[in-house]
Amino acid sequence: MTAMPPSPPEGEATIPGDEWEQAPPNPEGWSKEHLAGLSEDLADGRTTALMVVEAGNLVFQWGDVEQTSSIASVRKSLISMLYGMFIAENKIDPGATLGELNIDDTVGLTATEKTATVLDLLKAQSGVYLPSVYDTEQGRPPRGHYRPGSHWFYNNWDFNVLGTILKQQTGQTVFEAFESRVARPLRMQDYRQEDCRFHEGPESRHPVYKMRLSARDLARVGLLYLREGRWGSTQVVPRNWVRDSMRPHSQIGGGRGYGYLWWTTEANAPSDDISTNVPIFYASGAGGQYIIVLPALDLVVVHRSAKVDHGISHARMGHILRQILAAKEMRR
Repeated sequence: MTAMPPSPPEGEATIPGDEWEQAPPNPEGWSKEHLAGLSEDLADGRTTALMVVEAGNLVFQWGDVEQTSSIASVRKSLISMLYGMFIAENKIDPGATLGELNIDDTVGLTATEKTATVLDLLKAQSGVYLPSVYDTEQGRPPRGHYRPGSHWFYNNWDFNVLGTILKQQTGQTVFEAFESRVARPLRMQDYRQEDCRFHEGPESRHPVYKMRLSARDLARVGLLYLREGRWGSTQVVPRNWVRDSMRPHSQIGGGRGYGYLWWTTEANAPSDDISTNVPIFYASGAGGQYIIVLPALDLVVVHRSAKVDHGISHARMGHILRQILAAKEMRR
């Protein structure tokens, strides 16, 4: 389980204002030489932006942190935030079944599939193995092979249906809710609803919710979750939801886990290329889109690759993360 540090007392946590303050040229406790070497390594054309935030302060940035681009599957971790809020307000029942919510698809759901709950979808354990827009066919079990709640499968059907349920139960789209409930309270600089869109397809009734954000706005999300949902003196996301989201509800193996649409990794996990000597949790998207949170080090790392098809691999992200930690450990 990923250990969460105690949140700073109310009003004492450092957060950015309208702008992130410029990273100092020689941040205290960080090796100037190692950070210079990291900058050189990032200049290979695959990284668009990188930000490192320690204790709420920007200590390193590289590239175009203002550019908005596709966040790919990081979107799934962002909708988890909204579910935490709406569940706490009793607008969404986590125990409600697909049948009770009248959720169906082009290929009708079976009676067993309709027993999957909202919480099952948040854990990627719906047991519904149907085609989806942006299909995740590789490794998909045969239909009916597992009952809802019994097996983890990284399933875009689950994630897309969560977007449908949110609109149905709250009257707001993912994008409208994100703007009012997250972007405004966190004073995001670059988020615009027009940068987001639904992508529909013949495979399913449930569209993909595509989002474009900047590195500096995603860094605010990472800091919010590092602080267990608190932004200054305001509890934006319920603390218990953040903590529960980081519990590995599904053990994937080799020290990796999956919470409520967030990945978790134990210290020195043998099966995760970005594991470190401390536990981490993270949001991950194809081509190098990452929000990585290291609670034990009070650290947030955001990586962006605007050209998803020319981005970085998971192993490459691990290499970059280890360079960051080496710069922190090599104190002068």
